[in-house]
Amino acid sequence: MIALRTLGRRLGSVGRFLRRDKKALVGAVILFILLVIAVVPQWFTPDNPSAEAYTPGVGLSWSHPLGTTSFGQDVFSQVMAGTRQSVFIALIVGLLSTVLSVVIGVSAAYFGGWIDDLLSMFTDVVLVIPTFPLIIVITAYLKSASFWLMVFVLVVTGWSYGARQLRVQALSLRNRDYLLAARARGESPLYVIFVELLPPMTSLIVANFLGAALYAVLAASGLQFVGLGNINSQSWGTMLYWAQNNEALATGLPLWALAPGIAIAVLGSALALLNYAFDEVANPALRPVSRRRARRAVRA
Repeated sequence: MIALRTLGRRLGSVGRFLRRDKKALVGAVILFILLVIAVVPQWFTPDNPSAEAYTPGVGLSWSHPLGTTSFGQDVFSQVMAGTRQSVFIALIVGLLSTVLSVVIGVSAAYFGGWIDDLLSMFTDVVLVIPTFPLIIVITAYLKSASFWLMVFVLVVTGWSYGARQLRVQALSLRNRDYLLAARARGESPLYVIFVELLPPMTSLIVANFLGAALYAVLAASGLQFVGLGNINSQSWGTMLYWAQNNEALATGLPLWALAPGIAIAVLGSALALLNYAFDEVANPALRPVSRRRARRAVRA
């Protein structure tokens, strides 16, 4: 019951903070719009994004709001269609990385002893390996990376930082009275972890999810840009790949390169705004700063 009340208070404080903080609200609205486009891209795609059916190199027009590529494809349709893969990679990698971080970080803190030593050493090893070069090596060795292969590579390389944070937080909570009382009642470790320990860590877990999703957006786009993804798939990263290979900026087709770049920046900004908001909820040291800023804004 204590854990449920704690979880309810946390969720209530998160909801109030999102309503009060404009940055968080903007991030949530942008992410919701992109998620709708990702789920039903056909509603927002006026043309077949792969069809080479139009005059190549057309500029802005009513028929083509972002012009066409040098192959005669509609750029706006490609941006809308590419939203699905880019957003889904962010959400799936964020979710799986967070689950792995929770399992490893919280287990290390709760069980302690040799389990903590082994899991902490494993986390530290993964943490110090240069991430992006490792991703390039893995994907280059496996040739063209499919969607799920890219998800796997990004999850394997993206969980360690969150696990370290969650371990530290779990260590600070491990000897609280309500956890000691649960163990004294004879509750199982799974009950103590999932019902008593994790609810107070909700905001930090959400912040880690958003951070992992942001990492996935940038890493996946970078891999696709250098040609290590599936270059025939519809995503913002592959749009940048084809634009760069066909010298879009030099041939007077800047929107072919700028549109997916701006889309990546918008998605990244939405995740960063939400991440900052949840980090402020999880970190009490940041709250007085925001309150003082809010009071100064009201007085002004």
